[in-house]
Amino acid sequence: MQDKTTTDFGFEEVPTAEKQNRVGAVFTSVAEKYDLMNDVMSFGIHHIWKRFTLEMCALRPGHQVLDLAGGTGDLALKQAAMVGETGGVVLADINAAMLQQGRDRVIDKGFINRVRTVQCNAEILPFADNYFDCITIAFGLRNVTDKGQALASMQRVLKPGGRLCVLEFSKPIYQPLEKVYDFYSFKLLPRMGEIIARDRASYQYLAESIRKHPDQQTLKELILEQGGFDEAEVHNLSGGIVALHRAFKY
Repeated sequence: MQDKTTTDFGFEEVPTAEKQNRVGAVFTSVAEKYDLMNDVMSFGIHHIWKRFTLEMCALRPGHQVLDLAGGTGDLALKQAAMVGETGGVVLADINAAMLQQGRDRVIDKGFINRVRTVQCNAEILPFADNYFDCITIAFGLRNVTDKGQALASMQRVLKPGGRLCVLEFSKPIYQPLEKVYDFYSFKLLPRMGEIIARDRASYQYLAESIRKHPDQQTLKELILEQGGFDEAEVHNLSGGIVALHRAFKY
């Protein structure tokens, strides 16, 4: 059984107090190449995964949205267009370098009055209770040290009737696909990181962090039991390589 004073950083066991800084160093290193690497790593398919997520958000004009671990603003900019001038989006990330990339894009796209950027820790969200209509977190939950605490924090700031959408790498549901995925993750992905981002170690960590993340059913139980949500559903994408967990607060 894992000691509570330690946690996983990829396949490495580290003191819990150190994980946040080590994850921060990874994303500070990859921030400038993050969007390019997402396109290369997923062969562009991440745009389809995110489009599906946005559909599941069911956003309307006037809604207030929190995009956690929003980094470069991929989802937040599209959410801003959906909520209109009467709505608002908070683009939040714990990492300053990633958030700066997102803020620059918000300014470039002319959404500075509709999207505000906030640097914060998902485990201790600095927002009022029952404030947001929707919360999204795409490819960020696996990097959070205490996932249960973060989910409970999200539940607190979500309005009754609101929904949480967690898009994250998960466990392939077909065994042959799992073997191919392992080869890609541990052989090709770090090599891509080395060539394109000049950072093999960070992408080795990212591959390992995917394997350490809870599978579909385990994450669903975590959302319900520790997060305190009332209902949760799972949508497998690309054969379970990625899964969208949508949860509701009543």
